[in-house]
Amino acid sequence: MTTATLPPPAALTRKDFQTDQEVRWCPGCGDYAILAAVQSVFPELGIPREKFVFVSGIGCSSRFPYYMNTFGFHTIHGRAPAVATGIKITQPELEVWVATGDGDGLSIGGNHTIHMLRRNVGLKVLMFNNKIYGLTKGQYSPTSELGKKAKSTPYGSLDRPFNPLSLALGAEATFVARSVDVFQPHLKAVLRRAAAHKGTAFVEILQNCNIFNDGAWEALTERDVKDDHTILVEHGQPLVFGKNKDRGIRMNGIELEVLMLGNGVTEKDLLVHDERHPNPGYAFLLSRMDAMPGFPTPLGVLRAVDAPLYEHSMNEQVKQVVTKKGKGDLAALLRAGDTWEVR
Repeated sequence: MTTATLPPPAALTRKDFQTDQEVRWCPGCGDYAILAAVQSVFPELGIPREKFVFVSGIGCSSRFPYYMNTFGFHTIHGRAPAVATGIKITQPELEVWVATGDGDGLSIGGNHTIHMLRRNVGLKVLMFNNKIYGLTKGQYSPTSELGKKAKSTPYGSLDRPFNPLSLALGAEATFVARSVDVFQPHLKAVLRRAAAHKGTAFVEILQNCNIFNDGAWEALTERDVKDDHTILVEHGQPLVFGKNKDRGIRMNGIELEVLMLGNGVTEKDLLVHDERHPNPGYAFLLSRMDAMPGFPTPLGVLRAVDAPLYEHSMNEQVKQVVTKKGKGDLAALLRAGDTWEVR
């Protein structure tokens, strides 16, 4: 008697995650680069395509589920974290990803975002940040800079902007990272790290809107200045930056400071990045660097720590209650307690 052996499933490719839908973003939009990176990384994860779900809210970024050949939901404004949380709790074996923007995720969806982060639901959140409302044609957003002149603020915005990484860290997010749409190798590496994280992985992706806010991040992306204005944070490595790798970051009391290397100052004097630091205050300091003159913008994984998964805790609690009280009866519940008849 022989036993038939099925051939191993064919390895997935980027094409397997592409749909037949026309990708309808403005020519030159940074969303194309993000889509390409995600579709390139997903085949590497060794996860069946039917295990992926993409959930989005409203905005240019939220067209993402149409272009990913996975399960997906295009929900309503700001509510993607709520829908994604429900999916992950009821089907914890699924890989649930959220595509949102700085307006969708930090304005009308701000409350949903912070509670998703503090609960540590096993979701992977990609927040596209172009510092503007693109879909509705150029109004200022929660991340627009102070004084931003836009269609809704012709005399300049009076709102201080959110720092998405600081917000996530303040909500006790267990994985917080940042990358840039056009830094493809770096973006793919961050996506792989996010995919591997157990818990909520929050990734801010700096993205250019070439129609309504072109050049928002050019100080970080232009070839001749990017090395002086960004710093790649890597676990266990000293915080060094600059085109000639001649500057670094160290702690001075409770503050960070920039040092020039040389004249007795070496990498041994610098802060060594610890993404696993139990105190989120360390990563919070890093997240604030780009607001300080002379400091670079951090890119990479700022924080990656372990914490109980919300979906596991909730399902375990349900099992314990069912074991103790038996399976629920909805009809009996509706008729329990104080009831009355309307005649």
